[in-house]
This record gives sequence, structure tokens and C-alpha cells, in this order.
Amino acid sequence: MTAYEKPALSLPEAERFLEDHYSAPVEKVTPVDGGNLSRVFFFDIGGEGRVLRFSDLPQGFALQHVMSERLRSQGVNYQRFLEYGTFGTLTYSIAERIEGTMLINAPEGVQRDLLPAVAERITRLNRVEIGDSHGYGWVQTDGSGSYPTWRDYLVDFFGDNQTGTFWENWTDLFRTSVLEREVFDECYARLMAYSKYNEPYRFLVHNDSHPWNLLTDGRTLTGLLDGNFIYGDFLIDLTIVERSLPSLPVTATFRAEYEKQGLLLPDFEERLIGAHYYKGLDGLRFFAKMGWTPAYEHTRDYLLSLVKG
Repeated sequence: MTAYEKPALSLPEAERFLEDHYSAPVEKVTPVDGGNLSRVFFFDIGGEGRVLRFSDLPQGFALQHVMSERLRSQGVNYQRFLEYGTFGTLTYSIAERIEGTMLINAPEGVQRDLLPAVAERITRLNRVEIGDSHGYGWVQTDGSGSYPTWRDYLVDFFGDNQTGTFWENWTDLFRTSVLEREVFDECYARLMAYSKYNEPYRFLVHNDSHPWNLLTDGRTLTGLLDGNFIYGDFLIDLTIVERSLPSLPVTATFRAEYEKQGLLLPDFEERLIGAHYYKGLDGLRFFAKMGWTPAYEHTRDYLLSLVKG
């Protein structure tokens, strides 16, 4: 299996799409680095900044539009999605452009100063009202989760027989990449052993809350992007930030915010380990598929060091 490559859409093709799409003039169309799974362009129209994304994955951008409205209506400063649709074999979305740069590119001092704001913003997202919806795992456009239990979600998410998703035929990676079957199986067994601690908790989880999806102007946190939304234990989002900003006091900062917002933390250490195995195991196969060997090895060694089984 070759490494995944996002759509190879050129700047002239994006410009033609926008010219056909809008009756008003479009300016400053610029390709943007980043976005592992979509091709991204910035542009201006009517004096306002916009973000254009193209994807060849079948899930499309409908959920982002729904969740953007839901989060913003409850006071979460999430990127506003304006529209989405199809373009040939691709899907596209157009969203507002939030001013700022990715938090991962900010100096460590700025990251440290903004860490309480990161914890507050993500915890507020975790606590949004989810109404009478039901289910765990992937959030659907009707607001419900896709699986009756957290364990059911894990079994299917890491199952061999997947079709129509980014992970179709992913077990080929055991033959074609650095992904090691014995390591994967060991970490999966640990994940399932610890999943009982995460099972009782059902909150909205961003599920991709790393500092590449957090924007800053150097003084404040200006925006939150690109949720990969699930229902599950809110500690999942903590572990993502913790692993991506390892030099900062992430866990202590988030714990203080949880207490401030009234979230209880029974079995905290066990839930944290379960969350690390959930995100780390997915990271192993993602890094293998993308051909990112150093990231794979770093994550593998971390997961194996967490517990002895």
C-alpha cells in the first residue's frame, strides 16, 4: 500500500472553480500547506477571507457544516462553515478564514501562556449540550453516535473489514509498511483492557484537538478547526494535546479546567491510559500509511512504555 496522497488539485483549477462558483470577483487565491487529507486554498471575496477545501474521501463535509452551527450556537468559537458540495469526483467546502497562525508554530512561551485558553476552549466543546441523542463513536449528521457502546465502536474502528472509508484495506499495511502486527495486537489488547474505564463517559470529543487545529494571533486563541467528532470520554482530547505539546503542563492545566467546569474525574489515570491507547493505536496505522516512520516509531515506543500489559 502506497502512502496516501490528498487530491492533486492545482492553483489554476481552484481559480477556475471559484470563478465559476461566484458571480463576484475572487481575489488572492493561494494554496496552503497543511491539511493531511484535503487540498486547501485561501481566497478573498467581498473583502472577507475564506477557506476552500477539496477532499476525495467519501464522508464529505456535511458533518462539519452541522457541527459548526451546533457549536457556535452554544458559544464555542469554532470555524464557521458556509457551504459544501461536490466537484467532479471530489467534495468541497467553503468556510470563513480565521485570522492567526497554527499554535504549533508559535514560540513555546506563547504556547505556554495560551494553554489555559486551550483547555477552556476544548473543555467547553466537550460540555456542549447533546440533547436526547444516543450512541458512541462517530457523530452522524442527525446528532447521534454510530454505535451502541464505546466498545462496539472500538471493535469496528480497528476491525479488518472496512469499506468506503480512509481505512479500507488498512491491514495491507502489515505487509507494505512499517506497521508491525505484534505491536499492533499488543496495543489493541491493552486498549480493550482499559476501555472499560472510558466506557461510561459520553461527551462530544473533538478527536483531533492538536495545535495544528488551534489558531492564535500571538495574544489570544482565535479559533478551533477541523473536528473529527465522536462521542466518548472527554479525556481523549486531553491526551491529544498532551502528546503534541509534551514540554508543557497539559494534564495539570486541563485538570484545573475540568474542576472549574464541574467535570468529575473518577478513575482518571486508567481513563487516561485508555485514551492514549485509542489515539496512539490509530496514530500507528496513520503514520504507517502516510510513510512517516519517525512518528510511527516514537508513538510505538511511547505506547509500549505505558503499561506492562
